[in-house]
Amino acid sequence: MMWAIIVHGGAKTIEDAEASANRSGCEAALQAGVSILERGGSSIDAAEAAVRALEDNPTFNAGNGSTKNSDGSVETCAAIMEGEGFNIGAIAAAKGIANPISAARALLFEKSVLLAGTGVTAFAHRVGIPIAPEHDETRQRSWPSSGETHHDTVGCIALDSAGLITAAVSTGGLEGTPPGRVGDSPLPGCGFYCDNAIGGVVLSGDGEEIARMMLAARIMQKLEGGTARSAVEAALMQMQSVGGEAGAIVLTPDGHCEWAHNSDHFAVAYATSSSPEPKIFLNQNERRHG
Repeated sequence: MMWAIIVHGGAKTIEDAEASANRSGCEAALQAGVSILERGGSSIDAAEAAVRALEDNPTFNAGNGSTKNSDGSVETCAAIMEGEGFNIGAIAAAKGIANPISAARALLFEKSVLLAGTGVTAFAHRVGIPIAPEHDETRQRSWPSSGETHHDTVGCIALDSAGLITAAVSTGGLEGTPPGRVGDSPLPGCGFYCDNAIGGVVLSGDGEEIARMMLAARIMQKLEGGTARSAVEAALMQMQSVGGEAGAIVLTPDGHCEWAHNSDHFAVAYATSSSPEPKIFLNQNERRHG
C-alpha cells in the first residue's frame, strides 16, 4: 500500500514577505493529494487535486494567479500524464479556464494529446468545463510592475498504492509575452514525463530553454541508469549551456522523492506512506541545514 507525492510551487525568487504563503500553499496542495492517496485513491486524482489547490492559490502563477500577456489577456497551459498507458492530456494558450489542470485531465484518455487556443474552449464546452469571461480581473494576480518576469509554473508527481505514477503541471505563462506563446509546460519530454518502470519528472523555470533542451527527456534517460539525485543535478548542469533557470521534482517507482534547482528558490513539499509528515522547503539550503 505504498504511496508518495511531491509538489512544487515554482523555480523563482521568493521574497521574505511571500515565504510563508509559499510554504502554506505547497503544504495545502500536498495535503489535498495525500488525503486521496492514503485512502487508496488514484494518483491521477491526487495529482489533479494537488495542482488544483495550487491553481486556486493566487500565490502561484497558475490558475487564479496567472499573469497577463502583452495584450492584457490571460493564457494558461497545463498537462497531466499517467505512466502505465502513457496517456497524456495537455492544453496550451487556453483562455477563461479557472482550473486548467482539470481541462487537461478531461483530455487524458481522449485521442488528442494536446489542444490549443480556441480548440481548448470548444473542448471545455463539450465536456462541461466552465468558461469564465476572457478578462475576469478577479482571477488574476496583480504582479509588481518592476519589469520582473514570473515563471513559477506549479506541478506534482504522485505514486499510488497500485504503482501508477502521474505527473501534472500548470502555468499562467510569462508576463508580457506575445499572445499564443507556449513554453515547456504542456510539451511531453520537455516540461514533464512519467513511466511506471522508471519514474516521473516535472519541471519549472525558463520554458523556452527547458523546451530547447528537452529537459524532462534527459532526466528520464538518466533515471534509467542512475540515481534520482544525479539525474536532476546533471540535467540542471546541462541548462548552463543555454543559460536557463529551472527546478525539477522527481519521483521513483519505489517512492523516493528528489528535487533540485539552479534558481534562487524552489518551493517544494513531499510526503510518503513510510514518512507521512510533510517535508517543506523553499530552497536546497533549507534541506541541507534543516
